Amino acid sequence: MGQEARNGLQEDNTTMAKSSSLNGKLVVLIGGSGFVGNYVAQALLERGARLRIASRNPEQAFNLKPLANLGQLQFARCDALDRQSVERCIEGADAVVNLVGAFAGNLKRLMGEAPGWMAEAAKQTGADAFVHVSAITGRLRGEDDEIIEYAAAKQLGEERAREAFDRTIVMRPSIVFGKDDDFLNMFAKLIRTFPVLPVFGPDAQLQLVYVDDVAEAIARALEDPAAHGGKVFELGGPEKLTMMDINRRIAAAQHRKRTFLAVPDPISGVFAALPGTPMGRDQWEMLKGGNTVSGECPGFEDLGIEPRPLSLFLDRWMTRYRKHGRFAERLSA
Repeated sequence: MGQEARNGLQEDNTTMAKSSSLNGKLVVLIGGSGFVGNYVAQALLERGARLRIASRNPEQAFNLKPLANLGQLQFARCDALDRQSVERCIEGADAVVNLVGAFAGNLKRLMGEAPGWMAEAAKQTGADAFVHVSAITGRLRGEDDEIIEYAAAKQLGEERAREAFDRTIVMRPSIVFGKDDDFLNMFAKLIRTFPVLPVFGPDAQLQLVYVDDVAEAIARALEDPAAHGGKVFELGGPEKLTMMDINRRIAAAQHRKRTFLAVPDPISGVFAALPGTPMGRDQWEMLKGGNTVSGECPGFEDLGIEPRPLSLFLDRWMTRYRKHGRFAERLSA
């Protein structure tokens, strides 16, 4: 990027910051060092907000330092399972965003109970807004009628947060994708390596959502808590794709011919139950049920956002997975 372009970008960011209601306000991102948190932080820094990244490993967000002005970014070590630790990190905040999520560990406490005391701490400290990032989980029980622990924890977290702070804004994104995600890149590595691959839940429909669009939705909700407080938003991308579609698109973007084998659900369930596999039981049960918006909640359009499709980015992102990567193609004269 040339100096002229950099100057133009700085001017755009300055204009956005001056016009944003978040300019100068302190926003605490609980779990802000993760994948989605990195993009939420960038959206808020552009608006002039002061950020406190509260995380078990805040050093994972040090890459944000060059994007912040002097005194705009602060890091705090926070254990989301420790109520006092959370309360200390939230103290003095104008707004709070909870981005904590996991598939392992004490899910009930981490994603079910902790959002309640986060919301209560936000209310007690006088914050204008609390955004709780949940997920589209579909059903609470699998076909064997057993509780899906992840889905149950997410539902409990929403309930506890809204009970503690009635103006809590809940965001339920579908599976979030981005250049540096763990979803597309996991499949991309497998497709690069193996000529024949199994596809679990081949007909399961997903509404993949771009991480920048999710970050923008959170930022806009924070800018106007009076209008959006108490609402539940479901965030899905503009297209519904099956798991088979996604695998084939990744292979095509890598310029590779691959054979994909649809795996029957009973076999997939056995695989997910094995220790050490990349997909656990909860992930399998939710994948099998699909991951799309219900249509019963407001979404991107209510925030003035037009979500972007996977096809807009996939070809460019898969360049590094092609044979010889960026050196594989000759530019025309």
